[in-house]
Amino acid sequence: MSALWSPFESSFSQVLVLVLVLVLVLVWTLDLMRPGSVPVIHNRETELNQYLLENCPLLSEYIPPLWGRSGHVQTWVYSLIGRFGVPSPKGEEFVMHLSDGSTASFKLFSPSSLCSVCSSDLTLALCPGFCNHSEQRYVRSFVHEALRQGFRCATLNLLGALPTVPLTAPRVFSYGCTLEFGSMVQTLKSRFPQTQLVLVGFSLGGNIVCKYLGEDRTHQDRVLCGLSVCQGYSASRAQESLLCWTQGRRFYNFLLTCSFRRLLLRHRSEVLLFQGYSSLKEYYETESCEHYLHNISVPLLLVNSSDDPLVPPTLLHLAKSLSKPCVTFLLSSHGGHLGFFEGWIVPQSGSWIDRVLLQYIQALYRRSEVMQCGHVTQTETAHIPGHS
Repeated sequence: MSALWSPFESSFSQVLVLVLVLVLVLVWTLDLMRPGSVPVIHNRETELNQYLLENCPLLSEYIPPLWGRSGHVQTWVYSLIGRFGVPSPKGEEFVMHLSDGSTASFKLFSPSSLCSVCSSDLTLALCPGFCNHSEQRYVRSFVHEALRQGFRCATLNLLGALPTVPLTAPRVFSYGCTLEFGSMVQTLKSRFPQTQLVLVGFSLGGNIVCKYLGEDRTHQDRVLCGLSVCQGYSASRAQESLLCWTQGRRFYNFLLTCSFRRLLLRHRSEVLLFQGYSSLKEYYETESCEHYLHNISVPLLLVNSSDDPLVPPTLLHLAKSLSKPCVTFLLSSHGGHLGFFEGWIVPQSGSWIDRVLLQYIQALYRRSEVMQCGHVTQTETAHIPGHS
């Protein structure tokens, strides 16, 4: 009888070993053994920064899903799905004719009711990431939450990214060109003469926002603050990292290249090679925001995750070392590239990054208003949404 069972026992043992190996590979891939930790905040000790720490508890409260301890998995889920349960806010499309003959566009979203915390006008100007536009799910997620809190939002469509807007000049968006974003900001200032602005950039958009703020100090007029999420700060140093296989970055570089290639092929009859630079190195150096950050004097929140497969730790040294009283650098252990999902197994709608950015805006705006009145009280700060 035992002779009859021996083949089955052998097969069962092999299956058991295979399952065990698969479980170990899964644990290693998802980084489930990596201990969680609160985000690390780098800033100078100032009255403003102390106020923000006290009134923005989400700055130090991020718990990823069980599978979200891997930056790769968060990045893949963001890339393939975006956000979960995200509605499509209705907005008004605006077209801008630029000085070089280009035609850019942005979408304006207006809330059904104004922000209850803000007694005056506030507009959030968004610049999305690589090859992105106002219809991306992560953009819609942020806009939806901002509208729910009573903020007006405007989202730039990167030049050439939206198929419904044809090119009228031989160029598409670039890593550091601020012409389109600046035109949107000026349009918003003209259309809403009483509004203050919050400039928000995601990934490549973070570089554009920071470069725009720093390249001309007048760009900071009527700007409450700037927010940057998951950018790399230096294109030349990022290029070196993306050509290495560490953390699979060369594979991600291949995917980015394929995405940009599809965009260029869609406009192959209009676009030309970029001009005005003697070399690729000069282009990267000129277009990176790292050379403009020291000119920014409005409050600036820089957010990155240490497990971002597209932004290696070597690129974060600049943000960590910025010794400016207006700058806060927030580094989370988890989040990947624009992931920052929440939940246990099934992700919640929205994301932690949506909530933390909006809580920061609420707190900063509330403080600016009470400072104008000449006093700040515990009662006033307690009214900030999300404040515990």
